[in-house]
Formats: sequence, C-alpha cells, structure tokens
Amino acid sequence: MNTILLIEDNHEIRENTAEILELANYNVITAENGKDGVEKAIASKPDVIICDIMMPVLDGYGVLHMLNKNEELKDVPFIFLTAKTERSDFRKGMEMGADDYVTKPFTEIELLNAIEQRLKKVSILRKKYESSQDGIRNLLQDIGKQDVWEELSSGRNTNVYKKKHVIYSEGNHPNRLFHIKKGKVKLYKSNDDGKDLTVGLFGEGDYFGYMALLENSVYHETAEAMEDAEIAMIPREEFDALIKENPVVMKKFLQILAGNVTEKENQLLGLAYNSLRKRVADALIMLRHKFGEGQTPFSIHISREDLANIAGTATESLIRTLSDFRAEKLIDIKDGNIVLLNEKKLEGLYN
Repeated sequence: MNTILLIEDNHEIRENTAEILELANYNVITAENGKDGVEKAIASKPDVIICDIMMPVLDGYGVLHMLNKNEELKDVPFIFLTAKTERSDFRKGMEMGADDYVTKPFTEIELLNAIEQRLKKVSILRKKYESSQDGIRNLLQDIGKQDVWEELSSGRNTNVYKKKHVIYSEGNHPNRLFHIKKGKVKLYKSNDDGKDLTVGLFGEGDYFGYMALLENSVYHETAEAMEDAEIAMIPREEFDALIKENPVVMKKFLQILAGNVTEKENQLLGLAYNSLRKRVADALIMLRHKFGEGQTPFSIHISREDLANIAGTATESLIRTLSDFRAEKLIDIKDGNIVLLNEKKLEGLYN
C-alpha cells in the first residue's frame, strides 16, 4: 500500500481529502502546517506528498525547498494542492521542482489521476531495466511509448554496408541514430599498436550509436559491419525530440548506459585477470546470449579474427583454444560454424 503525506492547514479540506485517499486504498498521513509536514515527511518517507501553498509557520514553497535539500526525499513526487491559480504561482512551483499542480476546487478523479501518474513515473524510475535493447523496449512499453522506438526507423531509406565496412569511426561527431534492418555490427576500440577489442555487439532490430548522442560527445569506439548489413539512419534531431519530450525516458536511458559502462568494466576485468580459456568461453557465451535466441544448439558463423577481438586475444591463441574445446566436446566446428555443445560447462569454466 502506497503512503501519501497530505499537508493542508484547512481542517475540513484535510479531513475530506484524507478520506477520499483512504477510500482509494492509500495509507494517509496528515499534517496541519508546513513545519509539521516536513517533520512527518522525514519520519515516514512517503511515496507521494500533496501540499497546500498558503499555510502558517512554513508555506508550500518552503516545504518543497527543504525537501529538495534532503537526499532521501528530493525524488518523492510532490503535488501542490492550492486555490491559487495565477500563472506566476504555477510557474514558480514547477520551477522549484514540483511534479504537478492541482487547483481547488478539484474532483476526486482529478486528484487520484494526478497521484496515479506520479506513482507510475516513480515506479519506472525505480525499476531496474537491463542494459540492452530489450531493456529500452521494456522501458518504452512501461510508459506507453512502446511504438516510438520502432516508429523512429519505419519508412527510412537504408544503407548497405559490406562486411568489414566502417559505419563510423572513433572520434567522429554523431549526427544520427542507427537501426539494423539486417546483419550484425560490432563496436571496437583500437590501441596505439593497432590491436582491437570488441566492446559491443548488435544484431537485427537493434539500435546503436545512441551513447554519443546522449552524452553530446564524440564516438568512443568504431562501428563496423561483421557481415553484409542493411542499416537505417535516423536524424539526430528526431532522437533528441524523443528524449526531450520524455524526461523519464532520458533518466532511464542514462541508467541503462551506466549498466553498459558496468558491463564494459567487467569485460576489462575479465581481460586483465581471466585465463585465455575463460575469456574464450565467455566470448562464446556472450555471442549465445546476443544472437542465439531460439537456437538449440547455438551455432554461429564468425571470423576467428572477430572472435579473438571479443575475447581479447591473438587469433592464433584463439584457434588453439577452440581446438582444445572441440577435443573436450564443449564445441564443434562444422563448415566454419562454431556449435556450442555444452553451454553449462562453458559458462562454469574455471580460470
């Protein structure tokens, strides 16, 4: 049951509103002035705060200001409940960080809808989404924008990239979002000696190139087609519009990107401390998770050079390790395809 803190100095309005909220199955805490409201907010940590503006001791603006300084309460949805309808008062409250503004007199539906919308948004912000394309799709579905991601790429002209063709290079400035209609794409970084490390894999239906757009920076890696690919280009302006119109999407995108950073950190730790066998096994399992939906057993045609770049090793060392795995019946190799025979053992391979 969600808890609502209602801060209202008018006794009749406070009691009637509390009754409405309780009938809607909310746990309600009431406060008769701003000072009392701040104290109860700190003590109870409610899910939503509804607050009048004109109150004795401490007005609604003062309450919001104090709560914004509290790390545990600054993200709690805050709804002003007031008879003041002047535009300047509305703007002042929203500029201070209020989430919504309900004016008196109000209907039960108006108030309950405002609360439900705020609870829905805070639920999305607290929800953990996978740092993947599926995580982004699930996010957009939760906020009722499930078609937006796909609509971005609908009706676009596509560019055809041959295998090993560079789509963009590290250091370039981004001006578009990419959507894969067909094929596979890898993102990689190169060191001063020309050695490559693959840091991202994308397949049909995936979008890529959005990290630089969100950071408003240059590309931190190079994108290259792993096989012949058809890719649609979405102008940066349209992607920016999607983000600006949906601040909740923006926040969650940043969380998803933070997850991507964590994955890359784990990959680098694996390269630093894992054995060659473990790194090759992890690379195969990564490919399985990325491209193997519905395949049993999983089979993939990938160049040994590309696989070596994913595992962070020399091609010759990779080939020797694959031969060992084949002899141990962990994998098979048929017509150049790598077939995973014992995924469980590959996943649990010790250093």
